[in-house]
Amino acid sequence: MKNILITGFEPFGGEVLNPSWELAQALNGEVIADARVVAVQLPCVFGRALERLDEALVRVRPTVVLAVGQAGGRCDLSLERVAINVDDARIPDNAGAQPVDEPVVVQGPAAYFSTLPIKAMVAALRAAGYPASVSQTAGTFVCNHVFYGLQHRLVGQGVPSGFMHIPYLPQQAAHHPGAASLPLETLVAATRLALATALTGQEIRMGAGQLD
Repeated sequence: MKNILITGFEPFGGEVLNPSWELAQALNGEVIADARVVAVQLPCVFGRALERLDEALVRVRPTVVLAVGQAGGRCDLSLERVAINVDDARIPDNAGAQPVDEPVVVQGPAAYFSTLPIKAMVAALRAAGYPASVSQTAGTFVCNHVFYGLQHRLVGQGVPSGFMHIPYLPQQAAHHPGAASLPLETLVAATRLALATALTGQEIRMGAGQLD
């Protein structure tokens, strides 16, 4: 059976949970479009997260990879378009490291694009009533670090891969007045649809301005 690798992060920044890992765990073991979902937790630590990712890629041998991360303050499922070769941390990671203007990969390309059919995924999500968008920035923290490292590792291997940011869960948003959130069951159902769309690999042609 084919495998889908989905990764989520451990909590960071004072949070007691991370919605990306709650989501990944909830999907672990499911079969979507004849492919089994395998969830792996990544540490929110520069360098170490990519070591864990490397282990997972070798063990799982995925057909599709979706890395997921928390983006407190966002209001939808954000499919990231581009990863940049920069680590520039606003806060320390969970090991206390706070790199500034350092490359993810020394002498690596400036950027990599997602190889997932992100516009088709967003269109499918919106058509089903889920808030979703294409995002133009994955930031410069550990999420972007993993996104860039993932794309760098899979160049030329024919494995569609990319990154999705998700909002807080409601129990987190309760401690961040005014912050958007989505329930876990909504995130699970939406991600299940996004992964099914990714497996079909069919982009949907949209008119200008419909997906931004």
